[in-house]
Amino acid sequence: MYKAIAANKRNTIIIMAVFIAIIGAIGWAVSYMYGNRSIGYTVLIVAAVYALIQYFLASKIAIAMTGATEIQKRDNPRFYRIIENLAITTGMPTPKIYIIDDVAPNAFATGRNPKTAIVAATTGLIDIMSDNELEAVMAHEMGHVQNYDIRVSMITFGLVSAIGFLSDIALRVLFFNNDRDSDTNPIVYLVGIVIIILAPIAAVIVQLAVSRQREYLADATGAMTTRHPDALASALEKLKTHGRPMKRQNTSTSHLFFSNPLKPGFFSRLFSTHPPLEDRIARLRGNANKF
Repeated sequence: MYKAIAANKRNTIIIMAVFIAIIGAIGWAVSYMYGNRSIGYTVLIVAAVYALIQYFLASKIAIAMTGATEIQKRDNPRFYRIIENLAITTGMPTPKIYIIDDVAPNAFATGRNPKTAIVAATTGLIDIMSDNELEAVMAHEMGHVQNYDIRVSMITFGLVSAIGFLSDIALRVLFFNNDRDSDTNPIVYLVGIVIIILAPIAAVIVQLAVSRQREYLADATGAMTTRHPDALASALEKLKTHGRPMKRQNTSTSHLFFSNPLKPGFFSRLFSTHPPLEDRIARLRGNANKF
């Protein structure tokens, strides 16, 4: 487990390098078409500043997007005590605790590190889960905190947002600015447009690969914390029958959740940030004796 946490920290650097390469490709495309290298440097600087702002504000943005409300122990003693006990078990500070008023069963964790961590669950999840199942789900979310997945998620969220933001601006500049050099090779111009269009897709694919592996790792971490993998498997089984899209949906924050919060469909399954529930259940049951 400690190796996995160390790997997550190393992967943070790799992920940032990949995203910077994608951002650099956008800058190259625009600067080459306009014959001005300074545009490429400007793109990198703007992206870095934007991603940095997102990194520090992403938690607040996620809370605002989901409509979560912070609670104290008196507001929901059962849920609050479960989080407190998990924090004691894992040796981490008790995170800020939020509840989302939504019948869709789900939960998420966010923050830059264990000291700034936030965990949240929907009213739907709290209502349908037994104490053991709710503890297992929140142990999964605390596992994201413990494994520093939340830091990687925040960086990924910030950089994916930056790439989408830059691609949108670049396309608008290309299509609405008539000052472009008329001598630009049409093929180069076409390649540039393709890069700008595909960059956000490439960024999302990297995000998916990162997110799916971290879900498996958080499942394993949660099972090790509670020593009760069957409880987590049972909670996932309930999601198969009671799961539904959340009222507030946003693709940029979907990777934070315990289960995919988006409306089911071909593209949502194809670009899902979560492994299939069946696979997660099979892994938990198949490795039950190892936890």
